[in-house]
Amino acid sequence: MTSDADTLNLMEVILTAEIFNQNPQLDTNDLTPICREIFTSSGSSGIKRPVYVSEGMMKRVLGIPDAHLKLKNNPFVTYEEFGQRIRLSTLEPAAQWFLKQGGKTHIERNPALAFYFEHIDSVGVSYSTVRDANPPFEDTKAYLDTKISKILADDEKIRGALDLVILNAPDEVEQKMDDLVCTPSQNRIINKIHHALKYRDFLQRHRIYEVGRLLFVGPPGTGKTSLALAMSRTLHMPILEVRLSMITSQYLGETSKNIDRIFELSKKLAPSILFIDEFDFVAKSRVTDDHGAMKRAVNSLLKNIDRISLVKNGVVLISATNHPQLLDEAAWRRFDEVVEFSLPDERMRKEILKKVTSSIDCVCDYDELAKDTERFSGADLKLTIKEAMLSALIDNRQKIERSDIEKGIIMVKNRDAIRRLTWI
Repeated sequence: MTSDADTLNLMEVILTAEIFNQNPQLDTNDLTPICREIFTSSGSSGIKRPVYVSEGMMKRVLGIPDAHLKLKNNPFVTYEEFGQRIRLSTLEPAAQWFLKQGGKTHIERNPALAFYFEHIDSVGVSYSTVRDANPPFEDTKAYLDTKISKILADDEKIRGALDLVILNAPDEVEQKMDDLVCTPSQNRIINKIHHALKYRDFLQRHRIYEVGRLLFVGPPGTGKTSLALAMSRTLHMPILEVRLSMITSQYLGETSKNIDRIFELSKKLAPSILFIDEFDFVAKSRVTDDHGAMKRAVNSLLKNIDRISLVKNGVVLISATNHPQLLDEAAWRRFDEVVEFSLPDERMRKEILKKVTSSIDCVCDYDELAKDTERFSGADLKLTIKEAMLSALIDNRQKIERSDIEKGIIMVKNRDAIRRLTWI
């Protein structure tokens, strides 16, 4: 026997509230993202006991109006007109009712419910497994915003750095490691960072600090930015994305101070990832620009790189460049690891194409397509499929055919030919 989806969703929230209130050992990460949002007090970023379930929040978050009417026949639910609060009159029979009505799938993804039901053999749920799979609160924008507010309250000068970075919490990042096709060396680097984080205290005791300063090198479209963003999700770290040309193009006299503030912000937000794109801009500035302020800015950047460490500061520094040949020895030696991003080989192109088309109805020979796209970057392959999809839609189809893909390949090759033209 099962109840309708709305009733089960409502009961999940009400049960979670009661279990959370009765068990002080449970914390924010024992709540699902939806429950966190419902239990958050108005104007507050935190969750304090006792938590309450209001009809208004149920409507706003779950999109279910008149929740108390949906539950009026449930003997274990009471409704308080004053405050429009919904709660349980008794926990155990309500929990048994929920389980009999088809609530097991909810239990398997809700740590608070799993904590309660774990000792019931017939359910067969592991609290630790469910909690590990639950998105942590520290990955959310709400948590990041709270942290930033505290930082600004202590040091208003940091506000200038916020205007010069693109800052994202892990759960705001769309890229996932499962979406990428990485080389073995790229996977090894990520695994190394994982273990450095796990054994950070051990490394600190032995004064091994040269970990976590990475230089990504390779042609455009090979996934440097995508991997940096995906690492934010897999490492559960907010990411600060910086473009050096943007920092140095405004308020030249303030550039050195802004660079200092950006590095300071990354440390205050630690654990975090600081991603510096267009790193070759440093080399261009050192070679071609005689402006004293610019030279001071470059020296400030290099000094800050010297002083930052995953082990000491909890910051993974990633710099990316399309032009590694422009970097001098002073730049190269500041990185612990150099990670190559080359154009994908035939095997990788086939894997990338399969991932890109995984949710699309596509009729194609992946082996043949991988051969036909030699010298294509990952970005080129995505562009090919996007163009093929548009071609199909223009023809009032949602199924990609070989002719659509051929149009995509031609478009990418034409773009590349135009890019290589020398205009006189």
